[in-house]
Amino acid sequence: MLQEPKGGLPDKTRSIADFLKSNLRSYGMFLSLIAIMAFFQIVTHGTLLRPLNLTNLVLQNSYIVVMALGMLLVIVSGHIDLSIGSAAGFIGAVAAVAMVTYHLNFVEATIVCLLIGGAIGAAQGYWIAYFKIPSFIVTLAGMLVFKGLALALLGGQSLGPFSPTFRQLSSGFIPEFLPHSAQYYPTSLALATLVAATLVFTGYRRRHNQWRNDMEVEPLPLFIAKNAAIFGIMVYLAFLMSSYRGLPNVLIIMAVLIALYGFVTERTTIGRQIYAVGGNARAAKLSGVKTERLTFLTFVNMGVLAALGGLVFAARLNTASPKAGQGFELDVIAACFIGGASAYGGVGKVSGAVIGALIMGVMNNGMSILGIGIDYQQVLKGLVLLGAVCIDVYNQRR
Repeated sequence: MLQEPKGGLPDKTRSIADFLKSNLRSYGMFLSLIAIMAFFQIVTHGTLLRPLNLTNLVLQNSYIVVMALGMLLVIVSGHIDLSIGSAAGFIGAVAAVAMVTYHLNFVEATIVCLLIGGAIGAAQGYWIAYFKIPSFIVTLAGMLVFKGLALALLGGQSLGPFSPTFRQLSSGFIPEFLPHSAQYYPTSLALATLVAATLVFTGYRRRHNQWRNDMEVEPLPLFIAKNAAIFGIMVYLAFLMSSYRGLPNVLIIMAVLIALYGFVTERTTIGRQIYAVGGNARAAKLSGVKTERLTFLTFVNMGVLAALGGLVFAARLNTASPKAGQGFELDVIAACFIGGASAYGGVGKVSGAVIGALIMGVMNNGMSILGIGIDYQQVLKGLVLLGAVCIDVYNQRR
């Protein structure tokens, strides 16, 4: 049973209203996601959360979530990367040529593609970090370069299909180890329940450690309500998906990456240094942080995740297209800003970037179900992004 450790309650917690006021954006994004999902669930007459559509929602936005994790670090460090869409499309083209034309094993091709992605990030990060060329200019040039290279590599035509094994990256589902029927997959539900329980326990341990170190903590009623909501939502969504075909493989990849980057940003020295560089690069350098190397590494990381996103997208389409990746950078950047990352650098969380990506994905899916044209979808997404940035500017000035 959860209870407050003894001693000092008034000094370490504030009222729920005061705590929510000072952490409005963090909670606002989570509540906004729930509200948007509830809205589209109602107006689509229940279509949004049908098991098949819910699975498609995960598959359609998996590459956005993957790339948003890398973009978050880039934005937090005070930069931007406009080339990730073109880089992802180029990597998809490389994978198609390697596996379809030259019949390279999918494991070898995947490793080669990830290495090329890292090299792309290194090439751009080198000019940004050590020659101080604005990231906007370098990555804008990269966008044009890799878009042209993908077009040249594919000869202006789509190339496919991929092997069934490679397609499992995006369209496969985790194997079932428990007795199941064609209508229900209990392994997926059990795994999701275990993950949800682990998140709640981890949150409790973090809060307990903050209390022991005389840090301000989340009010207990609010902590219980938030974690109960997270646990319930995760188990319910997993139940819906387990009634279709279970959890997709790519969802497991996403979960591992989210946990890894959450740990790196919150618990490691290099994560704290990235935030320091974004907050004040000069002060960080005077404090002994190797700002150039850190900036370089954030772009290398972005290149690898862009490559992974390109592989996931190519596996989902089962083909590589010269137009693949077009506009990805806009959705990824929007996801980070909507999720609370600051346009000024130094602020942003992994959980926020994931929530931002989910908000974009639910909006895209819900508007498509309602038959709203792509033109008005772009208008609404642009307004949401502008609103998120306006909130950030307001908070900075306040």
